[in-house]
Amino acid sequence: MDIENVICDSRTNREIIMNTTKTNKRTWAEPYKIKVVELLKMTTREEREQAIREAGYNTFLTRSKDVYIDLLTDSGTAAMSDRQWAGMMLGDEAYAGSENFYHLEAVVREYYGYEYLVPTHQGRGAENLMSRILIKSGDHIPGNMYFTTTRLHQELAGGTFVDVIVDEAHDPENTFPFKGNVDIGKLDKLVQRVGADKVPYISLEGNVNMAGGQPFSMENLKALHVYCREHDIPIMLDATRTIENAWFIHEREDGYAEKSVRQILREICDLTDGCTMSAKKDALVNIGGFFACNDEAVYRQAQNLVVVYEGLHTYGGLAGRDMEAMAQGIREAVMEEHQAARIGQVQYLGEKLIAAGIPIVMPIGSHAIFIDAKRFLPHVDQDDYPAQALAAELYVESGIRTMERGNVSAGRDPVTGNNRRPPLELVRLTIPRRVYTQAHMDVVVDSVCDVHQRRDSIGGLKMVYEPDYLRFFQARFEPIA
Repeated sequence: MDIENVICDSRTNREIIMNTTKTNKRTWAEPYKIKVVELLKMTTREEREQAIREAGYNTFLTRSKDVYIDLLTDSGTAAMSDRQWAGMMLGDEAYAGSENFYHLEAVVREYYGYEYLVPTHQGRGAENLMSRILIKSGDHIPGNMYFTTTRLHQELAGGTFVDVIVDEAHDPENTFPFKGNVDIGKLDKLVQRVGADKVPYISLEGNVNMAGGQPFSMENLKALHVYCREHDIPIMLDATRTIENAWFIHEREDGYAEKSVRQILREICDLTDGCTMSAKKDALVNIGGFFACNDEAVYRQAQNLVVVYEGLHTYGGLAGRDMEAMAQGIREAVMEEHQAARIGQVQYLGEKLIAAGIPIVMPIGSHAIFIDAKRFLPHVDQDDYPAQALAAELYVESGIRTMERGNVSAGRDPVTGNNRRPPLELVRLTIPRRVYTQAHMDVVVDSVCDVHQRRDSIGGLKMVYEPDYLRFFQARFEPIA
């Protein structure tokens, strides 16, 4: 079936889904049917207790075969469509000049608008290229809240990350609809202090992960664009979940209800100078990413460096079939009915947890529900890693794998060596795209509620092994007696 016909047909489906979700959130249906299933195994509590001990109370170190409902991440965990799988059969695995690269390049130009494309194996590959090209020792990189791999690449390149997100983002109970906004006043204070020549770019993340999947507004981006043009500072977008950010602009911002997600996405990108992309989220693939920009000189440097770190500039560490699936995934991701169902499922889970009295980050974000571990376990000090302890306890309860986004993820202050103790201490329940049903979400609600009922019995953890970088992936813990 021709993709243009699919897009035309989808407009009717979109209206049905959107109207249904507004009137009765329990009656909407996913805009797909299941063709292949993966069988799940339910373990016993004793088996899960042993598994979490062997994993050092770190859910990243548990084995997937021991997991019932996997909410660890939405990165590379989506179910691909039949058209994506069909595209995999069209993989041109030539070492140089793969046809799939040129197809992906055309799709990125069409939907995102950037002139130049360098594929990478995933988002952090693109972050590495951009950081090495743009950052000099002593530079300061402002951003709307840190992300773990982004900040690490900035630091390894000699830069210092500076948080310029609005204050509302650090308050989990605040319901401001655009908590991903940049505080222009904070940005200006940094520029006045260090000078614009020490700010190589501002890092702007769509649907800020560490803030709870919170979007920025178009109004804020337009103001940021004006400021950055006045000071000759590029805006580099973390486009990982920018299609979902476009959905929230469509839903929440005046003047955008009649614009499509595709139109809003392009408007966002046209106000920026380039992007890094982990295609494992928005673009519905299991592996892949890219760096894109409009500056030919920067592109030439990225094109050269990718050969050193990833692969030739026409495959960038990917098979041709991966690039083909990515191109098709981008087409599917901008369809309104996909976003309505995807974000609707997250909303469904969040509303159930709110009704049960579970403290979560508000408003409900795009890709995950973030439990506020400080309010869930107020008796556990932040240096005893309450979010890590809660994630381990949720796994023991019912085999649900979640992840910590708090003191462990934030790491240590490089000057003092102390834990950073971020304002937000969260457990992330991340929903893979097109994978689970509402019944799975109901199981998650029941499990979280059961743990909440016995929360006073949950203690903290001590870290017994700490790697040098991105410790949340491989750190090991033991319960505090």
